[in-house]
Amino acid sequence: MTVADSTRRQFGRVVLCVCAVLLAGCGPTVSGHPVTVPPTAVTRHVSAELPALLPDPAQFPAPYVAVVLPQPAVSGAAADLDGMGRGARVRPSRCAPAEQGFQPDSVAMAVGSDEVTRATLTVELLRTDEPLAALRARLTECGSVRVSRAGAATTVTTELDSPPRVAADDVLAFRRTVRSGSVGAGLTRSMWTRIGQIGDVRVSVTYMSFAEGEPDSAALEALFVTAVRKVREE
Repeated sequence: MTVADSTRRQFGRVVLCVCAVLLAGCGPTVSGHPVTVPPTAVTRHVSAELPALLPDPAQFPAPYVAVVLPQPAVSGAAADLDGMGRGARVRPSRCAPAEQGFQPDSVAMAVGSDEVTRATLTVELLRTDEPLAALRARLTECGSVRVSRAGAATTVTTELDSPPRVAADDVLAFRRTVRSGSVGAGLTRSMWTRIGQIGDVRVSVTYMSFAEGEPDSAALEALFVTAVRKVREE
C-alpha cells in the first residue's frame, strides 16, 4: 500500500463523517412554541375542605367589601352566575347546567361588592370530577341559550376569551350576558369569568355588573391569581 492510497482512504473517511454531521443537522424544523394539552380527566383529589380554600375577605381588592356566603345562599348565587338556575327550561336542552350538590364540600362562595357601582366579584370553588375541557366544549356549543323559568324568559349568550396565564391544570375565560324582558325595556347583566382547575377543584372568579362598559379587569385578574394560588398551595 502506498502513502498516497492511505492518504486517500483517510480523506474519504473524513468526508463521510462531515457529510453525516451535515445530514443530521438538516432535518425538518417546526416553528412556534410547545402547546400544553389540556387534561381530559381529573386524576388528583385536593383533600382540604372548600370553605377553607376561599380567599379571606381581606384579600379582595379595594373597594370590594367581601363576605363568605352562608351555605343556604350558595345555590341562588350559583344560578345568578350561570344565568340559568336549576329547574329552568333550557333550549337547547343539552346546554342545561350539570346537576350539582350544594353541601359545604361540594361548593363554597365568597362575594365582594363595590358599594358605589354595585358591581360584584364572586369566588366560587366547585368540587368536580369533570375536566375543564368538557366545560369548554359545552360553552363552545352553547353560545346562545333561551331560558324559561316561572313565566320569565331570558337569553344567555357566552363568548370565550383568551385565558390568563396562571399555574393551574387548565384555564378558561369567557364573557356572559343575560338579557331578560323585551329589547329596550329589559334588564341586562354582564359577567366576565376566569376559571382555573386544580385537581378536582374548579376555581371561578366572576365580575358581574348591571351597568354598561368594561369590567374592573385589574381587580378581576388580581383576585383570580389570589384564589388559584390559595388552592394550589394547599
